Amino acid sequence: MSDFNLQQHGITVENIVRNPAVPVLYEHAIRGEGTSKIADNGSLVAFSGEKTGRSPLDKHLVRHPDSEDDVWWGPVNSAITQEMFHLNRERARDLLNLLKRLYCIDGFAGWDPKHQIKVRIICSRPYHALFMHDMLIRPTPEQVAEFGEPDYVIYNAGMFPQATYTTGMKSRTTIDLSFADQEVVILGTEYAGEMKKGVFTIMNYLMPKRGVLSMHCSATADPVSDSSSLLFGLSGTGKTTLSADPNRMLIGDDEHCWTDEGIFNIEGGCYAKMIDLSFEREPDIYQALRFGTVLENVVLDEQRHVDYTDDAITQNTRGAYPIEFMKTAKIPCVAGQPTDVIFLTCDAFGVLPPDVLLHQRLHGKSRRDRGRRNGSRGHVLALLRRPVPGLAPDQVRGDARREDPRAGCQRLARQHGLEWRGVWHRGADKAQVHACHDRCHSHRSAGRRANTVGSRVRPGDGHARPQRS
Repeated sequence: MSDFNLQQHGITVENIVRNPAVPVLYEHAIRGEGTSKIADNGSLVAFSGEKTGRSPLDKHLVRHPDSEDDVWWGPVNSAITQEMFHLNRERARDLLNLLKRLYCIDGFAGWDPKHQIKVRIICSRPYHALFMHDMLIRPTPEQVAEFGEPDYVIYNAGMFPQATYTTGMKSRTTIDLSFADQEVVILGTEYAGEMKKGVFTIMNYLMPKRGVLSMHCSATADPVSDSSSLLFGLSGTGKTTLSADPNRMLIGDDEHCWTDEGIFNIEGGCYAKMIDLSFEREPDIYQALRFGTVLENVVLDEQRHVDYTDDAITQNTRGAYPIEFMKTAKIPCVAGQPTDVIFLTCDAFGVLPPDVLLHQRLHGKSRRDRGRRNGSRGHVLALLRRPVPGLAPDQVRGDARREDPRAGCQRLARQHGLEWRGVWHRGADKAQVHACHDRCHSHRSAGRRANTVGSRVRPGDGHARPQRS
């Protein structure tokens, strides 16, 4: 593809590596970046630099007459002018043009051909190129040849900070999106997840305009009936873990859309938390980490074995892998209408048991559905809770839920002879809960991890690991 160039995007660099083979990206990462390594399982280990997580408060959307009424403006979706966006875009282009080689990844978002969009990634790091190769839906060679102009372009110049004293910017990091220009600009952060979330933000804007519901959830399908189940929850609540069910087919672990025909995955890969990963607890995810995957900010020992328990770099260690690396993946990633919707929640005050599943079953012929649109029908049948050792169910489901959450925690602590220290944890007996409180009082981070549904707590922290229900 020697005649391929990015001049229409303001990029004049001649050496453009477009949709390269995975081994090529490995070679370029190892030779060009002193920090990149190959783990003993074949994964490319890369480091995102100073930023090891997303920067949601540095996300900006252009306020434009055509889209401003469709955006929920606030501290996360803060507004910038079209002129400011163009200024940041030109800075990104200028900085990328200083480099000798750039990478271009062309792929798709959305497995349903009727709602699929073409996305182009322009970046400088092979690690970023491999990440988006894994996370976008990978085109065939024929589709690459006929790709044409993309619907949206992401300029990832994250290795360069935003210009100092830029008007209206809160830091030297910015992720800017213009629906009018159909472009995203990334400056000041090399965390790869910003590209993934940029694509999701685009789909969140486009799909509802087509009568399609975009959702932050994982999804599985029944291997016989093809009916689907959706699992909603914040980061770390167990969406990826629970979607890797060996008895069901995996549709996706994070981003989906719901149409009148069923559901479809937006992504071509999975982006899972790696902290405390083990083969015994999550065998399908563990075996998916091999040649072609990206491990982000993990720690290697002398034998290049990944120490998944080591959070020296960050608690937010991550792995990106193509969805077909999962044994249970259903390709294409589409399924029928959902019959179950599960909400994974975490009670910050500890009044409810840690693993609270709100189970919603959808019945198309229910009398409660009269007048409702097909895509939003449903009613709650049951609130499934896991019993807490040492506490009777009525103590949790009764008065404790009706009073102030902190007062409820204090009352329950007094009943069991415990000292209230702002956090209440479950325990098999008083001594164990006392030990749990003592640890959390001196190690606040351990207490926060223990209160996160689906999070993996390192051995020795004094907490039982959440078990799959």
